[in-house]
Amino acid sequence: MTIVLSTLNARYIHASFGLRYLLANLGPLRDEAGLLEFDIQQRPVDIAETILAREPKIVGLGVYIWNVTETTQVVAILKRVRPELIVILGGPEVSYEVEQQEIVRLADYVITGEADLKFAEVCREILAGTPPTAKIVTAEIPDLAQLALPYEFYTDQDVAHRVIYVEASRGCPFTCEFCLSSLDVPVRQFALAKLLGEMQRLLERGVSQFKFVDRTFNLNIASSKAILQFFLERWRPGLFVHFEMIPDRLPEALREVIARFPPGALQFEVGVQTFNDDVSRNISRRQDYGRLEENFRFLRGQTGVHVHADLIVGLPGETLESFAAGFDRLVALGPQEIQVGILKRLRGTPIVRHDQTSRMVYSAHPPYEILRNDRLDFPVMQRLRRFARHWDLVGNSGNFIETTPLLWSGGASPFAAFMEWSEWLHARSGRTHGIALARLAEWLFEYLTVERCQMAADVAQTLWRDWRRAGRREKPEFLTAYLTGVDARISRAHSASPRRQARHLGKVTAT
Repeated sequence: MTIVLSTLNARYIHASFGLRYLLANLGPLRDEAGLLEFDIQQRPVDIAETILAREPKIVGLGVYIWNVTETTQVVAILKRVRPELIVILGGPEVSYEVEQQEIVRLADYVITGEADLKFAEVCREILAGTPPTAKIVTAEIPDLAQLALPYEFYTDQDVAHRVIYVEASRGCPFTCEFCLSSLDVPVRQFALAKLLGEMQRLLERGVSQFKFVDRTFNLNIASSKAILQFFLERWRPGLFVHFEMIPDRLPEALREVIARFPPGALQFEVGVQTFNDDVSRNISRRQDYGRLEENFRFLRGQTGVHVHADLIVGLPGETLESFAAGFDRLVALGPQEIQVGILKRLRGTPIVRHDQTSRMVYSAHPPYEILRNDRLDFPVMQRLRRFARHWDLVGNSGNFIETTPLLWSGGASPFAAFMEWSEWLHARSGRTHGIALARLAEWLFEYLTVERCQMAADVAQTLWRDWRRAGRREKPEFLTAYLTGVDARISRAHSASPRRQARHLGKVTAT
Protein backbone atom coordinates (compact mmCIF):
# COMPACT_ATOMS: atom_id res chain seq x y z
CA MET A 1 0.00 0.00 0.00
CA THR A 2 1.68 3.21 -1.17
CA ILE A 3 -0.61 5.61 0.72
CA VAL A 4 -2.32 5.02 4.06
CA LEU A 5 -5.10 7.41 5.06
CA SER A 6 -5.72 7.27 8.79
CA THR A 7 -7.21 9.01 11.78
CA LEU A 8 -8.19 8.35 15.38
CA ASN A 9 -11.94 8.68 15.81
CA ALA A 10 -13.47 9.63 19.15
CA ARG A 11 -15.41 6.35 19.13
CA TYR A 12 -15.65 3.34 16.86
CA ILE A 13 -19.19 4.29 15.83
CA HIS A 14 -17.84 7.41 14.09
CA ALA A 15 -16.61 6.98 10.52
CA SER A 16 -14.18 9.56 9.16
CA PHE A 17 -15.97 11.57 6.47
CA GLY A 18 -12.85 13.56 5.58
CA LEU A 19 -10.68 10.51 4.88
CA ARG A 20 -13.29 9.14 2.52
CA TYR A 21 -13.23 12.40 0.57
CA LEU A 22 -9.45 12.18 0.28
CA LEU A 23 -9.65 8.59 -0.94
CA ALA A 24 -12.40 9.37 -3.44
CA ASN A 25 -10.36 12.18 -4.97
CA LEU A 26 -6.98 10.44 -5.31
CA GLY A 27 -7.63 9.69 -8.98
CA PRO A 28 -5.09 7.20 -10.42
CA LEU A 29 -3.53 6.79 -6.96
CA ARG A 30 -6.74 5.44 -5.47
CA ASP A 31 -5.82 1.81 -6.15
CA GLU A 32 -2.56 2.28 -4.25
CA ALA A 33 -4.26 3.72 -1.16
CA GLY A 34 -6.32 2.44 1.74
CA LEU A 35 -8.10 3.57 4.89
CA LEU A 36 -7.09 2.60 8.41
CA GLU A 37 -9.36 3.98 11.13
CA PHE A 38 -8.66 3.74 14.83
CA ASP A 39 -10.12 5.28 17.98
CA ILE A 40 -8.50 7.27 20.75
CA GLN A 41 -8.84 4.39 23.23
CA GLN A 42 -6.23 2.36 21.30
CA ARG A 43 -2.55 2.57 22.23
CA PRO A 44 -0.50 4.82 19.91
CA VAL A 45 2.23 2.16 19.62
CA ASP A 46 -0.32 -0.41 18.43
CA ILE A 47 -1.74 2.06 15.93
CA ALA A 48 1.74 2.75 14.58
CA GLU A 49 2.38 -0.98 14.29
CA THR A 50 -0.75 -1.50 12.19
CA ILE A 51 0.10 1.42 9.90
CA LEU A 52 3.70 0.31 9.40
CA ALA A 53 2.62 -3.25 8.62
CA ARG A 54 1.12 -1.89 5.38
CA GLU A 55 4.59 -0.62 4.37
CA PRO A 56 3.37 2.73 3.05
CA LYS A 57 5.50 5.47 1.55
CA ILE A 58 3.04 8.18 2.59
CA VAL A 59 0.73 8.40 5.61
CA GLY A 60 -2.00 11.02 5.70
CA LEU A 61 -3.46 11.72 9.14
CA GLY A 62 -6.61 13.67 10.02
CA VAL A 63 -6.02 15.78 13.13
CA TYR A 64 -8.85 17.12 15.27
CA ILE A 65 -9.29 18.63 18.70
CA TRP A 66 -10.30 15.25 20.16
CA ASN A 67 -7.33 13.26 18.81
CA VAL A 68 -4.37 15.61 18.55
CA THR A 69 -2.70 14.39 21.76
CA GLU A 70 -2.79 10.72 20.74
CA THR A 71 -2.01 11.47 17.09
CA THR A 72 1.11 13.38 18.13
CA GLN A 73 2.34 10.23 19.85
CA VAL A 74 1.55 8.14 16.76
CA VAL A 75 3.52 10.50 14.51
CA ALA A 76 6.46 10.49 16.91
CA ILE A 77 6.59 6.69 16.85
CA LEU A 78 6.21 6.48 13.06
CA LYS A 79 9.10 8.88 12.47
CA ARG A 80 11.37 7.19 15.03
CA VAL A 81 10.82 3.73 13.57
CA ARG A 82 10.82 4.78 9.91
CA PRO A 83 12.34 8.25 9.50
CA GLU A 84 12.00 8.07 5.70
CA LEU A 85 8.20 7.66 5.92
CA ILE A 86 6.42 10.79 4.65
CA VAL A 87 3.77 11.98 7.10
CA ILE A 88 1.18 14.50 5.86
CA LEU A 89 -1.23 16.13 8.31
CA GLY A 90 -4.56 17.79 7.66
CA GLY A 91 -7.69 18.78 9.53
CA PRO A 92 -8.98 21.76 11.52
CA GLU A 93 -6.60 21.33 14.46
CA VAL A 94 -3.54 21.82 12.23
CA SER A 95 -4.99 24.43 9.87
CA TYR A 96 -4.25 27.37 12.19
CA GLU A 97 -1.46 28.41 14.58
CA VAL A 98 0.71 25.68 13.13
CA GLU A 99 3.98 27.18 14.33
CA GLN A 100 3.05 26.38 17.95
CA GLN A 101 2.38 22.67 17.56
CA GLU A 102 4.66 19.73 18.31
CA ILE A 103 2.80 17.50 15.87
CA VAL A 104 3.56 19.94 13.05
CA ARG A 105 7.25 19.90 13.95
CA LEU A 106 7.31 16.11 13.74
CA ALA A 107 5.48 15.80 10.41
CA ASP A 108 6.84 16.32 6.90
CA TYR A 109 3.94 18.32 5.47
CA VAL A 110 0.77 19.99 6.69
CA ILE A 111 -2.12 20.83 4.36
CA THR A 112 -4.27 23.62 5.76
CA GLY A 113 -7.87 24.09 4.70
CA GLU A 114 -10.04 21.75 2.61
CA ALA A 115 -7.58 19.16 1.32
CA ASP A 116 -9.95 17.09 -0.85
CA LEU A 117 -7.94 17.82 -4.02
CA LYS A 118 -4.70 19.19 -2.61
CA PHE A 119 -3.78 15.95 -0.83
CA ALA A 120 -3.74 14.05 -4.13
CA GLU A 121 -1.65 16.79 -5.72
CA VAL A 122 0.94 16.68 -2.93
CA CYS A 123 1.10 12.86 -3.09
CA ARG A 124 1.70 12.96 -6.85
CA GLU A 125 4.53 15.46 -6.40
CA ILE A 126 6.18 13.39 -3.67
CA LEU A 127 5.96 10.14 -5.63
CA ALA A 128 7.29 11.89 -8.76
CA GLY A 129 10.37 13.05 -6.86
CA THR A 130 9.38 16.74 -6.89
CA PRO A 131 7.95 17.29 -3.39
CA PRO A 132 6.68 20.67 -2.17
CA THR A 133 9.44 22.99 -1.03
CA ALA A 134 7.41 24.35 1.90
CA LYS A 135 6.22 22.29 4.85
CA ILE A 136 2.94 24.18 5.13
CA VAL A 137 0.78 23.74 2.04
CA THR A 138 -2.34 25.89 1.75
CA ALA A 139 -5.28 24.27 0.00
CA GLU A 140 -7.44 26.47 -2.17
CA ILE A 141 -11.20 26.24 -1.57
CA PRO A 142 -12.23 23.45 -3.95
CA ASP A 143 -14.99 23.74 -6.51
CA LEU A 144 -17.54 21.29 -5.17
CA ALA A 145 -18.59 20.38 -8.69
CA GLN A 146 -15.09 18.98 -9.25
CA LEU A 147 -15.14 16.71 -6.21
CA ALA A 148 -15.73 12.98 -6.43
CA LEU A 149 -18.27 12.14 -3.74
CA PRO A 150 -17.15 9.66 -1.06
CA TYR A 151 -20.27 7.66 -0.29
CA GLU A 152 -19.22 4.46 -2.05
CA PHE A 153 -16.35 4.20 0.44
CA TYR A 154 -18.70 3.47 3.31
CA THR A 155 -18.30 -0.28 3.68
CA ASP A 156 -21.04 -2.76 4.53
CA GLN A 157 -19.53 -2.85 8.03
CA ASP A 158 -19.91 0.94 8.24
CA VAL A 159 -23.51 0.73 7.07
CA ALA A 160 -24.30 -1.89 9.71
CA HIS A 161 -22.51 -0.39 12.70
CA ARG A 162 -21.45 3.25 12.23
CA VAL A 163 -22.83 6.75 11.81
CA ILE A 164 -23.10 7.65 8.13
CA TYR A 165 -22.13 11.29 7.56
CA VAL A 166 -23.40 13.19 4.52
CA GLU A 167 -23.44 16.82 3.43
CA ALA A 168 -25.42 19.04 1.08
CA SER A 169 -23.33 22.19 1.54
CA ARG A 170 -20.18 23.63 3.07
CA GLY A 171 -19.60 26.92 4.76
CA CYS A 172 -21.53 29.22 7.07
CA PRO A 173 -22.74 32.81 6.50
CA PHE A 174 -22.49 33.71 10.18
CA THR A 175 -19.56 35.15 12.09
CA CYS A 176 -19.88 33.65 15.58
CA GLU A 177 -16.46 34.17 17.11
CA PHE A 178 -16.25 30.86 18.98
CA CYS A 179 -16.78 28.75 15.86
CA LEU A 180 -14.40 27.62 13.10
CA SER A 181 -17.30 27.69 10.66
CA SER A 182 -17.22 31.49 10.86
CA LEU A 183 -13.97 31.26 8.88
CA ASP A 184 -15.49 28.93 6.30
CA VAL A 185 -17.01 31.21 3.65
CA PRO A 186 -18.75 31.38 1.31
CA VAL A 187 -21.56 28.84 1.63
CA ARG A 188 -21.36 26.39 -1.28
CA GLN A 189 -23.93 23.82 -2.37
CA PHE A 190 -23.38 20.39 -3.85
CA ALA A 191 -25.37 19.61 -6.99
CA LEU A 192 -28.69 18.43 -5.63
CA ALA A 193 -29.50 15.77 -8.22
CA LYS A 194 -26.09 14.14 -7.81
CA LEU A 195 -26.33 14.24 -4.04
CA LEU A 196 -29.82 12.72 -3.93
CA GLY A 197 -28.66 9.97 -6.27
CA GLU A 198 -25.98 9.09 -3.71
CA MET A 199 -28.54 9.18 -0.89
CA GLN A 200 -30.73 6.78 -2.86
CA ARG A 201 -27.85 4.35 -3.23
CA LEU A 202 -27.16 4.52 0.51
CA LEU A 203 -30.82 3.80 1.23
CA GLU A 204 -30.70 0.82 -1.10
CA ARG A 205 -27.66 -0.48 0.79
CA GLY A 206 -29.64 -0.40 4.01
CA VAL A 207 -28.53 2.88 5.61
CA SER A 208 -31.19 4.00 8.08
CA GLN A 209 -29.40 6.80 9.97
CA PHE A 210 -28.08 9.82 8.08
CA LYS A 211 -26.20 12.64 9.80
CA PHE A 212 -25.92 15.82 7.71
CA VAL A 213 -22.88 17.82 8.75
CA ASP A 214 -23.98 21.07 7.06
CA ARG A 215 -23.56 23.95 9.50
CA THR A 216 -26.67 25.75 8.24
CA PHE A 217 -28.90 23.15 6.60
CA ASN A 218 -31.94 25.41 6.44
CA LEU A 219 -30.13 28.35 4.86
CA ASN A 220 -31.10 27.43 1.29
CA ILE A 221 -34.81 26.77 1.69
CA ALA A 222 -35.35 25.25 -1.76
CA SER A 223 -32.54 22.75 -1.27
CA SER A 224 -33.59 21.95 2.31
CA LYS A 225 -37.17 21.32 1.25
CA ALA A 226 -36.10 19.05 -1.62
CA ILE A 227 -33.91 16.95 0.69
CA LEU A 228 -36.61 16.67 3.35
CA GLN A 229 -39.16 15.74 0.67
CA PHE A 230 -36.76 13.10 -0.66
CA PHE A 231 -36.53 11.38 2.72
CA LEU A 232 -40.24 11.79 3.45
CA GLU A 233 -41.17 10.01 0.22
CA ARG A 234 -38.82 7.15 1.12
CA TRP A 235 -39.58 6.99 4.80
CA ARG A 236 -39.64 3.55 6.38
CA PRO A 237 -39.71 2.49 10.04
CA GLY A 238 -36.35 3.18 11.65
CA LEU A 239 -35.24 5.93 9.25
CA PHE A 240 -33.53 8.70 11.21
CA VAL A 241 -32.09 11.89 9.71
CA HIS A 242 -30.09 14.51 11.65
CA PHE A 243 -29.66 18.17 10.60
CA GLU A 244 -28.02 21.25 12.13
CA MET A 245 -30.53 24.08 11.86
CA ILE A 246 -30.48 27.86 12.18
CA PRO A 247 -32.89 28.35 15.10
CA ASP A 248 -34.70 31.46 13.85
CA ARG A 249 -35.22 30.38 10.22
CA LEU A 250 -38.12 28.00 9.70
CA PRO A 251 -40.49 29.34 7.03
CA GLU A 252 -43.81 27.74 6.14
CA ALA A 253 -42.28 25.96 3.14
CA LEU A 254 -40.19 23.85 5.52
CA ARG A 255 -42.76 23.60 8.29
CA GLU A 256 -45.27 21.89 6.02
CA VAL A 257 -42.81 19.10 5.10
CA ILE A 258 -41.36 18.72 8.60
CA ALA A 259 -44.79 18.26 10.16
CA ARG A 260 -45.49 15.28 7.91
CA PHE A 261 -42.63 13.15 9.27
CA PRO A 262 -43.57 10.56 11.89
CA PRO A 263 -42.24 10.94 15.45
CA GLY A 264 -38.58 10.06 15.79
CA ALA A 265 -37.68 10.34 12.12
CA LEU A 266 -35.94 13.75 12.34
CA GLN A 267 -33.47 15.27 14.77
CA PHE A 268 -32.64 18.98 14.63
CA GLU A 269 -29.51 20.23 16.38
CA VAL A 270 -30.31 23.85 17.15
CA GLY A 271 -27.53 26.18 18.26
CA VAL A 272 -29.06 28.68 20.67
CA GLN A 273 -25.75 29.22 22.57
CA THR A 274 -27.01 32.21 24.61
CA PHE A 275 -30.22 34.12 25.29
CA ASN A 276 -28.29 37.24 26.30
CA ASP A 277 -28.54 39.95 23.61
CA ASP A 278 -25.41 41.73 24.80
CA VAL A 279 -23.40 38.51 24.73
CA SER A 280 -24.68 37.69 21.24
CA ARG A 281 -23.55 41.06 19.95
CA ASN A 282 -20.25 40.68 21.80
CA ILE A 283 -19.44 37.49 19.88
CA SER A 284 -20.85 38.72 16.54
CA ARG A 285 -23.81 36.35 16.61
CA ARG A 286 -27.08 37.35 14.92
CA GLN A 287 -30.23 35.80 16.34
CA ASP A 288 -33.94 36.70 16.49
CA TYR A 289 -35.10 35.31 19.82
CA GLY A 290 -38.77 35.91 19.13
CA ARG A 291 -38.67 33.79 16.00
CA LEU A 292 -36.48 31.22 17.74
CA GLU A 293 -39.08 30.70 20.46
CA GLU A 294 -41.90 30.55 17.94
CA ASN A 295 -40.02 27.90 15.99
CA PHE A 296 -39.40 25.84 19.12
CA ARG A 297 -43.09 25.97 19.99
CA PHE A 298 -43.94 24.78 16.49
CA LEU A 299 -41.41 21.94 16.57
CA ARG A 300 -42.47 20.70 20.00
CA GLY A 301 -46.20 21.28 19.56
CA GLN A 302 -46.88 20.33 15.96
CA THR A 303 -44.13 17.90 14.90
CA GLY A 304 -42.39 14.73 16.04
CA VAL A 305 -38.91 16.22 15.64
CA HIS A 306 -36.35 15.37 18.31
CA VAL A 307 -34.87 18.77 19.23
CA HIS A 308 -31.28 18.92 20.50
CA ALA A 309 -30.49 22.48 21.61
CA ASP A 310 -27.05 23.89 22.47
CA LEU A 311 -26.06 26.40 25.17
CA ILE A 312 -22.48 27.48 25.88
CA VAL A 313 -20.98 28.16 29.30
CA GLY A 314 -18.24 30.80 29.52
CA LEU A 315 -18.95 33.17 26.64
CA PRO A 316 -17.42 36.62 27.21
CA GLY A 317 -19.89 38.80 29.07
CA GLU A 318 -22.14 35.95 30.24
CA THR A 319 -22.69 35.89 34.00
CA LEU A 320 -23.87 32.97 36.09
CA GLU A 321 -27.22 34.71 36.48
CA SER A 322 -27.71 35.35 32.77
CA PHE A 323 -26.71 31.80 31.86
CA ALA A 324 -29.15 30.47 34.47
CA ALA A 325 -31.93 32.64 33.02
CA GLY A 326 -31.14 31.37 29.54
CA PHE A 327 -31.15 27.76 30.69
CA ASP A 328 -34.53 28.21 32.36
CA ARG A 329 -35.89 29.89 29.25
CA LEU A 330 -34.73 27.00 27.10
CA VAL A 331 -36.14 24.36 29.47
CA ALA A 332 -39.52 26.10 29.18
CA LEU A 333 -39.38 25.64 25.40
CA GLY A 334 -39.19 21.88 25.90
CA PRO A 335 -36.39 20.47 23.71
CA GLN A 336 -35.73 16.80 24.35
CA GLU A 337 -32.04 17.54 24.90
CA ILE A 338 -30.11 20.60 26.04
CA GLN A 339 -26.39 20.26 25.40
CA VAL A 340 -24.58 22.41 27.94
CA GLY A 341 -21.21 22.92 26.31
CA ILE A 342 -18.12 24.50 27.85
CA LEU A 343 -16.55 27.22 25.68
CA LYS A 344 -13.45 26.02 23.84
CA ARG A 345 -10.76 28.19 22.31
CA LEU A 346 -10.52 26.55 18.90
CA ARG A 347 -7.37 27.40 16.98
CA GLY A 348 -7.93 30.21 14.51
CA THR A 349 -11.20 31.51 15.91
CA PRO A 350 -11.54 35.24 16.65
CA ILE A 351 -12.78 34.60 20.20
CA VAL A 352 -9.18 35.36 21.24
CA ARG A 353 -9.88 39.09 20.83
CA HIS A 354 -11.64 38.92 24.23
CA ASP A 355 -8.68 37.39 26.06
CA GLN A 356 -7.54 40.67 27.61
CA THR A 357 -10.81 42.57 28.02
CA SER A 358 -12.70 39.62 29.54
CA ARG A 359 -9.63 38.00 31.13
CA MET A 360 -10.31 34.69 29.39
CA VAL A 361 -8.12 31.84 30.63
CA TYR A 362 -8.25 28.51 28.79
CA SER A 363 -6.67 25.16 29.37
CA ALA A 364 -3.41 24.79 27.46
CA HIS A 365 -4.36 21.24 26.51
CA PRO A 366 -7.08 19.87 24.21
CA PRO A 367 -9.99 20.49 24.15
CA TYR A 368 -8.85 23.97 25.33
CA GLU A 369 -11.86 24.60 27.57
CA ILE A 370 -12.35 27.87 29.42
CA LEU A 371 -11.04 27.76 33.01
CA ARG A 372 -12.16 31.21 34.15
CA ASN A 373 -12.96 34.73 32.98
CA ASP A 374 -13.89 38.05 34.50
CA ARG A 375 -17.51 36.95 35.13
CA LEU A 376 -16.98 33.33 36.18
CA ASP A 377 -14.10 32.43 38.47
CA PHE A 378 -12.50 28.98 38.51
CA PRO A 379 -14.61 27.49 41.36
CA VAL A 380 -17.84 28.61 39.67
CA MET A 381 -16.65 27.28 36.33
CA GLN A 382 -15.95 23.93 37.96
CA ARG A 383 -19.47 23.85 39.37
CA LEU A 384 -20.84 24.57 35.90
CA ARG A 385 -18.61 21.89 34.39
CA ARG A 386 -20.11 19.35 36.80
CA PHE A 387 -23.59 20.71 36.10
CA ALA A 388 -23.05 20.08 32.37
CA ARG A 389 -21.88 16.51 32.94
CA HIS A 390 -24.64 15.66 35.40
CA TRP A 391 -27.24 17.23 33.11
CA ASP A 392 -26.06 14.96 30.32
CA LEU A 393 -26.35 11.91 32.58
CA VAL A 394 -29.80 12.80 33.90
CA GLY A 395 -31.53 15.42 31.76
CA ASN A 396 -30.31 14.40 28.30
CA SER A 397 -29.80 10.66 28.46
CA GLY A 398 -33.45 9.74 28.10
CA ASN A 399 -33.13 7.56 31.20
CA PHE A 400 -34.99 9.99 33.48
CA ILE A 401 -37.50 11.79 31.27
CA GLU A 402 -40.27 11.92 33.86
CA THR A 403 -38.04 12.01 36.93
CA THR A 404 -35.91 15.02 35.94
CA PRO A 405 -38.75 17.60 36.21
CA LEU A 406 -39.41 16.42 39.77
CA LEU A 407 -36.18 18.22 40.69
CA TRP A 408 -37.85 21.58 40.06
CA SER A 409 -41.47 20.70 40.78
CA GLY A 410 -43.39 23.38 42.60
CA GLY A 411 -42.19 26.23 40.42
CA ALA A 412 -38.49 26.32 41.28
CA SER A 413 -35.95 27.50 38.73
CA PRO A 414 -34.79 24.45 36.73
CA PHE A 415 -31.23 25.75 36.74
CA ALA A 416 -31.13 26.44 40.49
CA ALA A 417 -32.82 23.14 41.32
CA PHE A 418 -30.57 21.09 39.09
CA MET A 419 -27.47 22.88 40.40
CA GLU A 420 -28.48 21.91 43.95
CA TRP A 421 -28.85 18.28 42.84
CA SER A 422 -25.53 18.43 40.99
CA GLU A 423 -23.73 19.72 44.08
CA TRP A 424 -25.37 17.05 46.25
CA LEU A 425 -24.47 14.32 43.77
CA HIS A 426 -20.85 15.48 43.58
CA ALA A 427 -20.58 15.46 47.36
CA ARG A 428 -22.16 11.98 47.46
CA SER A 429 -20.19 10.37 44.62
CA GLY A 430 -17.03 12.47 44.28
CA ARG A 431 -17.07 11.91 40.52
CA THR A 432 -18.77 12.90 37.27
CA HIS A 433 -17.88 9.81 35.24
CA GLY A 434 -18.19 6.10 35.81
CA ILE A 435 -21.47 6.29 37.73
CA ALA A 436 -23.49 3.14 37.18
CA LEU A 437 -27.05 3.81 35.99
CA ALA A 438 -28.64 1.84 38.83
CA ARG A 439 -26.57 3.75 41.38
CA LEU A 440 -27.50 7.07 39.79
CA ALA A 441 -31.20 6.14 39.92
CA GLU A 442 -30.88 5.20 43.60
CA TRP A 443 -29.22 8.52 44.41
CA LEU A 444 -31.98 10.36 42.55
CA PHE A 445 -34.54 8.51 44.62
CA GLU A 446 -32.69 9.33 47.84
CA TYR A 447 -32.30 12.99 46.95
CA LEU A 448 -35.94 13.49 45.93
CA THR A 449 -37.40 11.64 48.91
CA VAL A 450 -34.99 12.69 51.66
CA GLU A 451 -33.62 16.07 50.63
CA ARG A 452 -36.72 17.28 48.75
CA CYS A 453 -39.24 15.43 50.96
CA GLN A 454 -41.29 14.10 48.05
CA MET A 455 -43.61 11.13 48.47
CA ALA A 456 -41.55 7.96 48.12
CA ALA A 457 -44.34 5.98 46.41
CA ASP A 458 -44.86 8.69 43.77
CA VAL A 459 -41.13 9.06 43.08
CA ALA A 460 -40.74 5.28 42.91
CA GLN A 461 -43.48 4.91 40.32
CA THR A 462 -42.01 7.73 38.23
CA LEU A 463 -38.54 6.22 38.35
CA TRP A 464 -39.96 2.80 37.51
CA ARG A 465 -41.67 4.16 34.39
CA ASP A 466 -38.39 5.75 33.35
CA TRP A 467 -36.53 2.52 34.08
CA ARG A 468 -38.92 0.56 31.89
CA ARG A 469 -38.82 3.09 29.07
CA ALA A 470 -35.49 1.70 27.86
CA GLY A 471 -36.83 -1.86 27.97
CA ARG A 472 -35.43 -2.81 31.39
CA ARG A 473 -37.49 -5.46 33.18
CA GLU A 474 -35.94 -6.17 36.58
CA LYS A 475 -37.03 -3.82 39.38
CA PRO A 476 -34.09 -2.12 41.12
CA GLU A 477 -33.86 -3.41 44.68
CA PHE A 478 -34.28 0.03 46.23
CA LEU A 479 -37.69 0.40 44.53
CA THR A 480 -39.23 -2.99 45.23
CA ALA A 481 -40.80 -2.02 48.56
CA TYR A 482 -42.73 0.78 46.87
CA LEU A 483 -43.87 -1.08 43.76
CA THR A 484 -45.95 -3.94 45.12
CA GLY A 485 -48.60 -4.69 42.54
CA VAL A 486 -47.25 -2.02 40.21
CA ASP A 487 -46.12 -2.85 36.71
CA ALA A 488 -45.21 -0.64 33.79
CA ARG A 489 -46.22 -1.32 30.26
CA ILE A 490 -44.28 0.24 27.48
CA SER A 491 -44.83 0.86 23.80
CA ARG A 492 -41.81 1.99 21.81
CA ALA A 493 -41.94 3.64 18.43
CA HIS A 494 -39.35 3.13 15.69
CA SER A 495 -37.02 0.89 17.68
CA ALA A 496 -34.29 1.25 15.03
CA SER A 497 -33.80 4.90 16.02
CA PRO A 498 -30.71 5.66 18.12
CA ARG A 499 -31.23 4.45 21.68
CA ARG A 500 -31.07 7.85 23.32
CA GLN A 501 -33.71 9.30 20.99
CA ALA A 502 -35.84 6.15 21.12
CA ARG A 503 -36.27 6.52 24.90
CA HIS A 504 -38.02 9.84 24.31
CA LEU A 505 -40.54 8.02 22.09
CA GLY A 506 -41.40 5.33 24.60
CA LYS A 507 -44.81 5.68 26.22
CA VAL A 508 -45.03 4.01 29.62
CA THR A 509 -48.09 3.45 31.76
CA ALA A 510 -48.12 2.08 35.30
CA THR A 511 -50.83 -0.39 36.24
